[in-house]
Amino acid sequence: MAIEFAHSPLLTFAAGLAVVVLLLVVLDLPAFVGLTIAAFTVGLVNAVFVPDFAMADAASRTATAFGDNMAGIGIPILMAAIIGKSMLESGSAQRIVRGFQSLVGKGNSDLALWGSSSVLAIPVFFDSVFYLMAPLARSMRARVGKNYALYLVVVGAGAATTHVFVPPTPGPLAVANEIDVDLGITILVGVATAIPAAIVGGLVYGRWINARLDIPLRDAMGTTTEELEERAERETSNLPGVLESIMPIVLAIGLVGSATAVDAFDEWYPVLETVQPVVAFLGDKNVALTIAAMAAAVTYLRWTGLSRSVWEDELTEALKSGGNIAAITAMGGAFGALLRASSIGTYIADGLQEFGIGLLVTAWLIAAIVRIAQGSATAAMLTAAGIMAPLAGQLDVSAAYLVMVIGAGGNICSWYNDSGFWLVKEIGGLTQAETLKTWTALTTVISVTGLVTVLLLSSVLPLA
Repeated sequence: MAIEFAHSPLLTFAAGLAVVVLLLVVLDLPAFVGLTIAAFTVGLVNAVFVPDFAMADAASRTATAFGDNMAGIGIPILMAAIIGKSMLESGSAQRIVRGFQSLVGKGNSDLALWGSSSVLAIPVFFDSVFYLMAPLARSMRARVGKNYALYLVVVGAGAATTHVFVPPTPGPLAVANEIDVDLGITILVGVATAIPAAIVGGLVYGRWINARLDIPLRDAMGTTTEELEERAERETSNLPGVLESIMPIVLAIGLVGSATAVDAFDEWYPVLETVQPVVAFLGDKNVALTIAAMAAAVTYLRWTGLSRSVWEDELTEALKSGGNIAAITAMGGAFGALLRASSIGTYIADGLQEFGIGLLVTAWLIAAIVRIAQGSATAAMLTAAGIMAPLAGQLDVSAAYLVMVIGAGGNICSWYNDSGFWLVKEIGGLTQAETLKTWTALTTVISVTGLVTVLLLSSVLPLA
């Protein structure tokens, strides 16, 4: 029987925070084990304070949330592990890195990664972009011999800013639909907001933290540091060609992007409805990344001279690594889901409505605090959108700016209760402290910069 208590959501959050810090930081338990225990603990606290949440639900809801998260990221992460290992060990990633450097110069490698990540994230989910770009960041570090913190930050900045500001990515698209604002205006304002946020977060903060944090290459994604460094020293003639090297990325982005494009334009071009079922199948991220993984694996076999049996064993090793990453990422999402079950998002949002703050700042605060408390950027954005939508008519500026501040708030402070935190940590080969200093800090910089950009833009160009 649950006990009615006004502050129970905050107690649930405090209990979850205390347990996860104790287990993961103080006791240094394996991430999956620590997150599982933390999720169970939050569930038990919910059983005390949340109506209709039984003690048995602490276990069953954790397992269900873990399964739901695994359904969303399991296949993509496993296929990304094959893509990463294949591209790194075949030399494909190194060949792409050298192509970037020939275009922009060795001293501007961060610009190449930043721009590529930003553009790729428009039609594709953040996690898919990071899966594909992380091997390039690792190969760039092996090639240059330094700047790994910078390369990871610029990849994360490009993908994260587009993810929360620019439709047709799902978060801002759903918020724009909830608030009922013109999509074309939202896209233009989103681009205008995303560019400064990506520059400040990726290039400015990335270079600042890189000068203060030297992150070494570690074994990750089934590939050792020694193997990466060996590929970095190869002659270009002994590496796959540019087209073959980049094919996995082209396939993944092209297939997923085609599905996004058909969904966006079939209303205006009915002929697209005839191909929609096929495109929807091929453009599903599970299928698209599987096709991309097969292309990468074939190149791996062609350029390493491995026997079929050894090649199969190597891919199996990659899948083992990917399975660990998927499990940690899914359980991080489950921990956040148990926090959400306490209704902490609604509790915080209702409390903030009582303060007399401007609507744009209020929307940012609601999304930001909900995001920090329960982990999911999309859930935070939709919570804030549902609360602010009836108030949009009171704005003196375009409601597109409201979409942007909600996206900015929802991006802030990705930490232990966000599956994205664990994704970046595990695929990047980082420690928890390094992830907090790079990824968590980056998402916060993007959030604050996005808010400031919107406040400045809306005062100069209200579009109302």
